Parts: sequence; C-alpha cells; structure tokens
Amino acid sequence: MNALLAVSSIYVFILIGFIAKKVFDDRIDDKSFVIISLYFLQPIFIFWGLTRSPIDFNLIYTPFLYFIIISVVLIVLILLSRFMFRDTQERSIFIVASLIGNTGNLGIPLGIALFGESSVPYTSIINIANIFFIYTVGIYFYAKSHYSIQDSLKEMFKIPILWSAIIALGFNYSGMGIHQQIDQVLQMAAYATIVLQLIIFGIYLAKTPIKSQNFRLTLSVSLVKLIILPLMGIWILSFTTFPSELSAILVVSLIVPLAVNNVNMAALYECKPYDVTAVVLVSTLLFLLLAYFDLMLIEYFFASAN
Repeated sequence: MNALLAVSSIYVFILIGFIAKKVFDDRIDDKSFVIISLYFLQPIFIFWGLTRSPIDFNLIYTPFLYFIIISVVLIVLILLSRFMFRDTQERSIFIVASLIGNTGNLGIPLGIALFGESSVPYTSIINIANIFFIYTVGIYFYAKSHYSIQDSLKEMFKIPILWSAIIALGFNYSGMGIHQQIDQVLQMAAYATIVLQLIIFGIYLAKTPIKSQNFRLTLSVSLVKLIILPLMGIWILSFTTFPSELSAILVVSLIVPLAVNNVNMAALYECKPYDVTAVVLVSTLLFLLLAYFDLMLIEYFFASAN
C-alpha cells in the first residue's frame, strides 16, 4: 500500500505541473523553477541525503567500477555521436543523457526490492558517484552546446550542487552530528525539491510536441541507456573478481531509466529541453517493458556464479 501511494504521488505532482502549464501557459516561467531547484533546493537536498548515515569508504570499489563502466561507454558515445548526429546539441544530449540514470529515487528502492536492505550502502554510494558524474561531465556537455570548452569547464564549478556534495561528504566523514531542528529544516527542503522536480517535469512535458518528436534521438538514447550500458557493465564485470551479488546490484543501477535532472540541465543551458523531456518519458516507459528481461539477464550471469 505504501509503495502504491508513493508511485501515485509521483504521477500526481507531474500532473499538477502538466495541468498548470496547459492552463496558465505564458504566466508560468519554466526556467525560474529550474533555477530555484538547481541553485537553491537541490544543494540542500544533496547535503541532507549525503549526511543521512555514515559512509563506509571500504565500499569505494563499487563506485570505482561504476565510473569505469560509464567512462568506457562515454568514450564510445563521443566517437559515435559525430557520425550519428550533425546537430551539436543532439550530440551532447546523446552522449550524456544516455549515461545519467535515476540511481537515487528509483535505483535505491529497486535495490531494496530485489536484494533487501543490505543493498542500500552499495546503491547509495553508486548514487553519490552518479551525482558527481551529473554535475561534472553532465554539466560540461549540456553547457558545451552553447559555450566554448573553457567556459563549459567553468560552468561545472558554478553549480552549487557539486560543492554541496563535497561539503556533505567532508561533514559526514568528520562524524559531526546535525541538530534535530536543523535536520527537520533540511528534510523539508529535500522533500520540497522532489515535489518541485516532478512539477518541473510535468511543465516541460506539457509543451513537448508529440507529432514532431525527434524519434532518432529518443530511441538512440533509450537503446544505449537500457540495453548497451547494462550489457557493457556485465561484460566489464565478467573480467573482475567482484562478488556476484554486488555485481548484480551494480548492473541494476545501470539499467534504471533516465534521471529527470537531465531536463533541469537541458533547460538551464537551452539544450533542447523538450526533446530531453520526451527522451526521459520514453526511456521510463521502455524500462517498464524491458525491466523483466534485464533482470532475467542479470540473474543468468550472476546468480549462477554463487
């Protein structure tokens, strides 16, 4: 019942954003919500999330493998993008959106459902790695569609989320506690961030043209995210001595659909945000269709190794 309520609430908030934009249209400035989210609420959300429980740095091998897998596919996509897309913005979207998954809101609960609460430390540290990837490489490529390479690198350091994550990790490692009342304020901001993010997605979804959809971009990104990336993960992990259960947890984090944060960054840097919205929506729908086969594949490769 709790799971059903949580899923239902997600669609309610997306629907609120969708209806609000349809009804009020020009009276709603889409980008203002994105700026509030990225520069104010999400830094608080990241700080709150990364100070929930002590981080076991003995788990560092897990995000290390995650970065290796992501980096290998990143290099391949950079090379392929020049042949697949002429438009520089579409290249950026193809390269980075294909790799930014919803490892937090979906990856952690999915890990609990499949492997139990023992998976939480691993899915959480993978989510931390994904956060750093989003707000470094992700920012660079989305900004690169409008800025020079040098200016794109500077944009990575202008977004406060990265600094918030670094401060949170240092704060967590120091063992310092957070006063209960301050923690409640942080928690309120964190929950507000989630709600606003869903509303933003609904707003951009309301203006996404269906008939003129960029199907080549949408299907290319979905193919990489939902099929090629997890297969590459399985292939790379087959050369390691990483425990089979942890390998399965890592691959599950790779198969999750695109993160809604892609919409934020695309909107901030005017990198075809409506196309990105459509890509996020389609990848989520395809995930529902492919998830069973992905999980069967994971079981085939890793369950037999136990």
